[in-house]
Amino acid sequence: MPKRKATQLEPEPEVSSRRKSSAPDATANENAGAGATVTTTTSTSKETTRSRSKPTANNKLNEKAEVKSTTKKPVKSPKTGGGDTSNSSDKWYWLMKAEPESRFENGVDVKFSIDDLASRKDPEPWDGIRAYAARNNLRSMKKGELAFFYHSNCKTPGLVGTMEIVQEHSPDLSAHDPKAPYYDPSSKTEDPKWSVVHVKFRSKFAQPIGLKELREMGKPGQPLENMQMLKQSRLSVSRVSPSEWEYLMGLVQKQGGEVSNAT
Repeated sequence: MPKRKATQLEPEPEVSSRRKSSAPDATANENAGAGATVTTTTSTSKETTRSRSKPTANNKLNEKAEVKSTTKKPVKSPKTGGGDTSNSSDKWYWLMKAEPESRFENGVDVKFSIDDLASRKDPEPWDGIRAYAARNNLRSMKKGELAFFYHSNCKTPGLVGTMEIVQEHSPDLSAHDPKAPYYDPSSKTEDPKWSVVHVKFRSKFAQPIGLKELREMGKPGQPLENMQMLKQSRLSVSRVSPSEWEYLMGLVQKQGGEVSNAT
């Protein structure tokens, strides 16, 4: 069921590799993680002949030793990038937005809430993503990773629960359906432009964490100051670092915990 907020179609950028262990890229919709670069400096030794006499064996050994001593080994530069770097693994958490209140797109109601997800018996396709940065985040997701469910474009936006990525990305076939709310004629079946992942309900929070609270916690010096969703508020699928996830889930427990869990 199409359920995502409509986004303006973007011109296609260059697409990087599927998964990087660093923080999100710094496009208009993502914070970049820069990979390690390798710089190799090699000094060459020029031989200077002062006489025409044949070099001795000792001279040859000395020349080889000089060349070896002046050749520097490759030096690796440290990785850089924004976001949380306390966890060396490539595991990330996510935040995914959906609209819990009715809104029609191409004649189809795109309403979808945490309760709608909880009612699904089969894995739910997270379709309708039509922004490249959000799509790239979908493609970076790994099976078994967790995501926050965020109610968007409503009276009380905020985090309302969690879900699990149960199937990694595949083509979003709804983009090829003229009757679908987010039909994109530029996406071809032989060369699909958009992707979808499948998710499963994990929990609903006793008390949502509202956008106003998140913004307070995202001020300089606060635990969420580098949170991608707060820096790029229009991004419908964003990364959450391990430390941000741990902090927010701790807050959930203080505010009543998770009232509903997947069976």
